Amino acid sequence: MASKLWRPLRILFLLLLLPLSASRTAAEDDAAVARSSFHIDGDVAWVVQVSDLHISAYHPDRADDLVRLLGSALRAIRPHLLIVSGDITDAKNRRKTTSRQDEDEWITYKKTIDAIVENGGIDKRRIFDIRGNHDTYGVPYRGSKLDFFSTYSVSSQLDRLRTINSILLQGDRSYLFLGIDDTMSVGIRYPSNLFGNPTDKRIEAVNSELQYWTSHSNVPITKVVFGHFPMSFTSSSEGGQRYESVFARQSISAYLCGHLHAKISKQLWRYHQMKIEERSSSFWEWELGDWKESRLMRILAIDRGTVSFVDHELKQPFETSILITYPADSRNMNIMEFESKKGSLRNDINVLVFSEELILNVSARVFDSHNEFKIVEDVPLQHVSSSSVYKPLFHAKWNAENYRSPSPTRYWLQVFVLDSHGKKILSERRPFSVEGKMAIPHRPWLNRLMFEVEWEAMYKVLMWSNLAFTLILLFIPKMLYHVLKRNSSYQRWALSVIASPVQQRNTCFWLVWFLMEGSSSKMLWFSLTLYVFWISQMPWFWGHATSENGEIAQMYLSGWSVPSSGMSWANYNPDVMVITLPFLYLVVVPVVVLAYGLFAERSAAYLWHHRTRVEGRVNQADTTCESASFLPGSPDPGSLMKLSYKNKIKFMLRKFCGGWTRRLILLACLITATIHLKLSSMLMSAYGSTPVVLSPPLTWMPLILLSVAAYCTMMPM
Repeated sequence: MASKLWRPLRILFLLLLLPLSASRTAAEDDAAVARSSFHIDGDVAWVVQVSDLHISAYHPDRADDLVRLLGSALRAIRPHLLIVSGDITDAKNRRKTTSRQDEDEWITYKKTIDAIVENGGIDKRRIFDIRGNHDTYGVPYRGSKLDFFSTYSVSSQLDRLRTINSILLQGDRSYLFLGIDDTMSVGIRYPSNLFGNPTDKRIEAVNSELQYWTSHSNVPITKVVFGHFPMSFTSSSEGGQRYESVFARQSISAYLCGHLHAKISKQLWRYHQMKIEERSSSFWEWELGDWKESRLMRILAIDRGTVSFVDHELKQPFETSILITYPADSRNMNIMEFESKKGSLRNDINVLVFSEELILNVSARVFDSHNEFKIVEDVPLQHVSSSSVYKPLFHAKWNAENYRSPSPTRYWLQVFVLDSHGKKILSERRPFSVEGKMAIPHRPWLNRLMFEVEWEAMYKVLMWSNLAFTLILLFIPKMLYHVLKRNSSYQRWALSVIASPVQQRNTCFWLVWFLMEGSSSKMLWFSLTLYVFWISQMPWFWGHATSENGEIAQMYLSGWSVPSSGMSWANYNPDVMVITLPFLYLVVVPVVVLAYGLFAERSAAYLWHHRTRVEGRVNQADTTCESASFLPGSPDPGSLMKLSYKNKIKFMLRKFCGGWTRRLILLACLITATIHLKLSSMLMSAYGSTPVVLSPPLTWMPLILLSVAAYCTMMPM
């Protein structure tokens, strides 16, 4: 009998232990590295990157175009690697109001990759995919039944499921590509889950892997790192470490990413410069726009350590692409490569020409921008043949000494290609510097905002400045009111100012008046203060954070708390900023200001009425707020009883709405309530209607506070 009772208890214990063991396994995998190695012919390598595929059950064209457009492009390019840098599936419903993993989307992705391998002629072993935030929406833990990346991705099929993928291309030189998966181990659903979340172990593992290949390579090595999240949308680890210092210390050439999509910009970039151990170091960060809407593809090449790239918008079938691999574009070259050569110059031009057509002629022209862009030299290029592999490389020798210049943008290079159909193709004309001088172009404000602002730190600044402003708004006026209300001259001073046309134009008086009269209600002031302290320390709401029918988690100002996984943040994780900042700035602060405005408007109405009665020599009125009982034109209580029902409704509406000032404040209250309801509705769709509705701090308190303020400030009958 006892054994029969013990069996279900043991099963229950194991079920409870499963999520905890999964979270521990995820933590242990933070430092796991999968290594791959491929041979290349010579010292020029090229790879293709696509990002943010967002394969969706509601948009089958995205997968179809991958097969039709990317497949044909790969057939012409024949890259050494294909990198898929995250957001493989869309994981959203048709209305994009909630997120969930859809197995059909992952099956479509697997079939798409198989078709690309067949039509594009690329070895599947050379395809490397990593997770994006959409690929972890609603995944409770790694290895769960909803973790379809672990089943259908190329990495899973080839047993490369690690958070770090190390890929070495070995030829006359070595080129290392390091892929990093910084998605959440516990996949919070949309609209959270916006940032990369590295751990101390993972950052240390990345540093060790980069250092390992630096120490163990017998030939010069160039390192390129790729991930899904830009550095500006990657949070610090629990120990405060960040990737930028690691990348600079290990002298990587570039970091490739996606995530932000072409609606912001088709190409976002940043040149990182920093001092590491008393030496200067730098690397480029290049974001690639999305495949989802823009059909963007990047071809990146490394030529003896010089990294260059060209982006293509594949709205039409791929034709011909020209990528100048040397000399590098002076607008996005890495000066560290030239510093390592100590002033020596390369006397050659290298160009990659990708086309399905036979290329008959390739030539390069040099233009002098200081002489009206006149042609300085026309250099014919010859195809570099290879007996073993296809190599679309064209090469020429020149005298680089002829192009020394203090200006990095004086000389410009353009390549002309003629194919077997007589079609002429021109590359983009771009500047170069044989001496390694850089000409970093002007960055648009949006580029700076999205790529140069560290949004983890910015979240803390915006959050704490909002809370500080709100607390000042609550406490300073209350302290002044508490001190001055003991002085009976306060009301006389206020009346004298209102009676003086000159003093009425004093802005400081009206500001002080607004703040002090707004904080005069003890009940509302204590309610507002308690509410602000609650949202700063206590849960905002409860909801199904990790899956549609999963366990209930709590969202704090500092981040999510998921009990079974042990996940919680004490350092204000920025993933919740898309929820907290709109609520703080568009709801909490307006509620406090509007509540103050309603009480200040009532006091102003009393004082104006008092002044009117004094000037009209009516009965003497007291100077306190409680002395005035009626608005001008209001019926006395006895006559009110004699009014018809229709007239009573009209009077009550006039009594509630008051004058034009009050009506404007009430209109602002209505707008704030509408914004609040819209935000709440979004969270109900995202995390479940029932738990969010039953979360008073978020759902009900702002409406209750505004309603109480409006009711308490109605003029008495």
